[in-house]
Formats: sequence, structure tokens, C-alpha cells
Amino acid sequence: MITAAILRALDKKAIWVISILLLAAILVPLSNLMLPVGHPLRVPNYLVPLMGKYLSYAMLALALDLIWGYCGILSLGHGAFFALGGYAMGVYLMRQIGTRGVYAHPELPDFMVFLGWPELPWYWLGMDQFWFAAIMVMLVPGILAFVFGWFAFRSRVTGVYLSIITQAMTFALMLAFFRNDMGFGGNNGLTDFRDILGTPIAAPTTRAILFAATAIALALSFLVCSMIVKSKLGKVMVAVRDAESRTRFIGYRVENVKLLAFTVSAVIAGIAGALYVPQVGIINPGEFAPANSIEVVIWAAVGGRGTLIGPIIGAIIVNVGKSYFTAALPDFWLFALGGLFIFVTLFLPKGVVGLFTSVWNAIQARRASSSAQKGVGPAPGPETDFPITTESDAGNAQPKTNPAE
Repeated sequence: MITAAILRALDKKAIWVISILLLAAILVPLSNLMLPVGHPLRVPNYLVPLMGKYLSYAMLALALDLIWGYCGILSLGHGAFFALGGYAMGVYLMRQIGTRGVYAHPELPDFMVFLGWPELPWYWLGMDQFWFAAIMVMLVPGILAFVFGWFAFRSRVTGVYLSIITQAMTFALMLAFFRNDMGFGGNNGLTDFRDILGTPIAAPTTRAILFAATAIALALSFLVCSMIVKSKLGKVMVAVRDAESRTRFIGYRVENVKLLAFTVSAVIAGIAGALYVPQVGIINPGEFAPANSIEVVIWAAVGGRGTLIGPIIGAIIVNVGKSYFTAALPDFWLFALGGLFIFVTLFLPKGVVGLFTSVWNAIQARRASSSAQKGVGPAPGPETDFPITTESDAGNAQPKTNPAE
């Protein structure tokens, strides 16, 4: 059953995307580690974690597209799940510092010693084990999404009201994590990481492995999302997006469909946050900011929502532009970002992928029209149940006799 779902999900588009990501997971680390410094094909050390950050953002945009593009749920708080996954990984990385901190405490991180904490809070226990932290990376965002969705979807909160509630959720979490008594570093967050799985986190080899892990995780997430949207569940999700009331009236439990999609999306966003933190080196309450979640929506819109590949492209394009323009023109970046969203809304409603698809279809239609004018009709296909007859053949065609006559 699982094999059949995977084969159904591996269409030509999915094969291309997954192949490119797996190829990048191999070639980028090899280029960085094997080629000498100064080689034109070598990826510099600073660029490896930066590219890994872009792929983490692409994974977050993919998670949003699963619910927005295919289920019609516009979440303006998906950054909360991303940040929770990042904090879970950050706690694990803080536990690895040990006595190498400023205060050399064997258990407590420096900020807890400074604030006078007598012992670790209960939710830090067990986070010194990677397997436990990996479970928390998925479990914490998943539980929050399940509880939130359980109340919201069963109350039939939809549209802009649901979007505002998700934005309020991430804003409330931001205010909570800013407090020092939450035990997550307050305004400064968690930083000064040293090791991950016993290896120095700043070592080029570790950075290359983290990039490869992010690319592989993005490929697997794309495969999972493709399996979902191409299954019967995916068809019901599209029905909920296009006609929720009609879908409910014909017998489907719409709230369960939304809840499942929302929870899976949150888990993917949490994994993206966990991969983001060791490559960036810090996690703070700013990741909960509602503006970050709105920016994720812009990534999906620019790439083309409802396509899976579109949000990945949009996240990479926007963040590459952000890295460049915030350095070259820092005062104008936010204006450019807002203008980009307006431009896409007015002139590219289907995003970059939709534009490419439209151009490709126009080229194919022009080729078909040119072939027909030359007297070479296209082969019968799903839209042509009979051969096309040219003008030269029309004169020689014999009328068919009705058997009833």
C-alpha cells in the first residue's frame, strides 16, 4: 500500500525535484570539502550554512502550501511551529555545552546560572539525548497544531477569522518566550552552541553534513506532501478548499481532513526549524514574530501556491534577494518585499510556476497549430477522440452511413 502511494506520488515533477535535491546533498558537501580553496567550482564555507538556511525556509514554505494551496487554510502563524522545532533543537544544543560555559556549571546553561535558577526545569529533562530531542522537534509542534486545530476546525472557524487567530497564537507565544521565567533565554534566546552529536558545530564537515541533511529532509517532505495530495485524501482536501459546505453535505468529516493536514504541516515546519537552528547558530523569540509568518505566505505566493514545487522556488528566490538587497539597499528591502507581493497578486496570481506553465502551454499550442497547418495532425489523445481531417482530405472523405437506415 505504501509502495503504491510512493509510486503514485513520483510523477515527472516529483522525480525532478527529488533528484535535484539529492544531487545537491551530494555535490555541495563534496565541492566544499574536496576542492581546494580558490577553485572556481568550490562552494565557500560561509555559503554552505546559508544555502542550508534557504532550504530550511523552503521546507517551511512547502509545509504552508500543503494547507493553504490544497486545503484552503491560510495560516498566518506557521512561524510558531518553525520556532518551536527550533527551540527544541536549541535546548538539545545547550545541553551539549556542559562545563564549557562561562560559569562552568555541569548542567545549567549560563543564562540560568545568571538568573539564579536552582535546577533545570522539568521540560529540559531528557533533552541531552538526541533521539529524545528529535522526537520533541516533531511532537511539540504537532501537539500544538492538533489542539489548536481541534478547537478551531470543530468550531467551523474559517477564512480571515482563522488567519487572525493563527496570527494571535504566534504573537502570544512570542510574548511568552520573551519572558525570562519561561526558561528559554528570554530576549537573547539560545545561542553559543558548541557540539551536535559529539562533533564541533562550526566545523566545515559538520556544516556540510547539516546541509546534506536539510536537502534530504526537504526531498522527503516533498515526497510525503506529494503522496498526500495525490491520494484520495488529497482529492478531498481540494474539495474542501473549493467547496467546503458541499463536501460536508455529501458526508465527509471536513474538520478531520483539515486537522490531519494542519498537524502534518506543523510537524514538517518543526523539522525545518530544527534544521535551521544549528546552521544559523541562534534561536530567539523574534522567530515567533507575526511578520515572519506573513513573509512565508509571500514565498508561497511568489512561487505559486497549490503546486508544491512553487513555494520551494519562491522561498529560495525571495531569500536570495533578501540576502543581497539587505546588504546593498537595507533601507528599501521592506518596500521591495511589499511591492513584490502586490505585483504577484495583480500580475502573477499563479506565481512563477504558473507563469512558466502558461508560457510552456502556449509554446505547445503554437507547435500543435503549426503542425496542423502543415497537414500533420497531432496523434489522438485525451482531448482528441478522432484524427483531425485537413482540408485536402475533406474533399475525399466519404460520408458514413447510419446503420439504422
